[in-house]
Amino acid sequence: MSTPTNRELIECWRDEPAPLLPLLHAFHDRDGFISEEALRDIAVGLRIPLADLYGTVTFYHHFSRQAPGKRAPRVCTGPVCCLVGGNEILAALKEEGATPMPCAGRCDDFVPVLKGDQVLIGVDPDRLEAKTSPLPPPNPGGIDECVYSAIREPDRGSIGGYRRTGGYEGLTRAVQEMRPSEVIDIITKSKLAGRGGAGFPTGLKWQAVAEASGNPKTIVCNADEGEPGCFKDRAILDHDPHAVIEAMVLAAYATGATRGFIYLRYEYPETLNILQQAIIEAEESGFLGDGILNADFSFQLYLRRGAGAYICGEEGSLLNSLEGKHPFPRNRPPYPVTHGYDNLPTVVNNVETLAASPQILRRGAEWYRDLGLNGHAGTKVISLSGDIQRPGNYEVPFGLPLPTLLYDWAGGPREGRSIQAVTMAGLSGGFLAGEDLNVTLDEPSVGKVGAMLGAAGIIAFDDSRDIIEMARNAMEFFAEESCGKCFPCRIGTQRLTERLTGQAGPGDLAKWRSEVSDIGATMQATSACSLGTAAPNITESLIKYFPTEVGRHVNRKT
Repeated sequence: MSTPTNRELIECWRDEPAPLLPLLHAFHDRDGFISEEALRDIAVGLRIPLADLYGTVTFYHHFSRQAPGKRAPRVCTGPVCCLVGGNEILAALKEEGATPMPCAGRCDDFVPVLKGDQVLIGVDPDRLEAKTSPLPPPNPGGIDECVYSAIREPDRGSIGGYRRTGGYEGLTRAVQEMRPSEVIDIITKSKLAGRGGAGFPTGLKWQAVAEASGNPKTIVCNADEGEPGCFKDRAILDHDPHAVIEAMVLAAYATGATRGFIYLRYEYPETLNILQQAIIEAEESGFLGDGILNADFSFQLYLRRGAGAYICGEEGSLLNSLEGKHPFPRNRPPYPVTHGYDNLPTVVNNVETLAASPQILRRGAEWYRDLGLNGHAGTKVISLSGDIQRPGNYEVPFGLPLPTLLYDWAGGPREGRSIQAVTMAGLSGGFLAGEDLNVTLDEPSVGKVGAMLGAAGIIAFDDSRDIIEMARNAMEFFAEESCGKCFPCRIGTQRLTERLTGQAGPGDLAKWRSEVSDIGATMQATSACSLGTAAPNITESLIKYFPTEVGRHVNRKT
């Protein structure tokens, strides 16, 4: 088969929904990079100003502009992989044109090296190998799960295995026996809320879209988990893809939506193939497309791959990315429930949030509420990594004590070591240390000590680690990933990074602390999105828990 021309590629994608990203990927896959000629042809074909297109393409980490492009290795140097040799692997592969990439979502099986469309894993650059994404470890507490309740069943990822373990029963019941309002009522009564970090009630969001004027309505699955230390969505998509597809069709039935998008992060190429196959299976079995389950109900689902930009995990940036715009966060209001994709009513839900809904439809709202402890409703998947004996994804009941997870479930730190700190919400929640490690895993408890649970990535650091260096690594990540739209975040993350590296800032401890806190307060009060408001959690928690280490760091400058 001959290689498609620029014109043929553009004609193939021009009339598809959300065409820019797949078209850019088509050129990137064909040539290994996106040339000047390709950019000019795409600008003309999609009627996008060339300057705007150039700014958008260069915003993403993984769109190469010259050879060797995709063929050059990209090595994860995120906060977990840097603990186990990520920087050393990067140095060893420099002759191949290797470049660093932020956390690639394999914190439970490191170090990931992305070559072309394959992820290779290993801590020895000469012995990297392709490996299947690990299954979540069995729940050692013997506590009922929701999202992971059937994920370990044989062949769960195929439609046959999914249906043998209860898959599509919730959708079938909804379409054949229930009104859309009844579906929303069950989700609302379950108290299911957003599991991507925001915690907005899912039933309320679906209700708002159902009541909003304007068509077509859209369901968007946010599968762009770029928060360092978070890898829970990858496990769901790799081992239980039909759970997310069923959930999106459920949401469509409940809200009146007729189209949907899965926005998948670039660093999951194998997941892309899994989802493509699952979508085909669902369409062939009558669960997607026209006349779903022989009812007057249709829903078209499209898969769109990101290109490496942490900010696209923010729903406004994600929607702009889908629309082919520069992926800046959107000002709110208006909100996506009324002005989302194409400025029309849109549900944006996280992978974990969606995956819970079919189980709730099958088992009931009361069942889900009762999974939590001490009055909390439901469960949360925790991505646990770092200096811990058994890293992985653990589905815990809300209200579970953090020490139970760290020590009883995950085996505690390495022999002879102690845990000096953990980060919460990936990096966005800042550090927890000392007595505050005794929190329970729910937002009220974590919030009382000034942190947040958020997307629930927890990275453990034992007493061998330089906590200032860990903070610098985290802040450098935020500085690199700031979209630049608002100056408090754009400048503030850089200034905090400089103070953590010792490149700038007062040599007096009291003045240093005051200056760092002032920068952080300004960012939290005036930044346009949660990246800018969350980044100062790193420095504020560092000052709170590690005053001696901060003092030594500042004194080294004098």
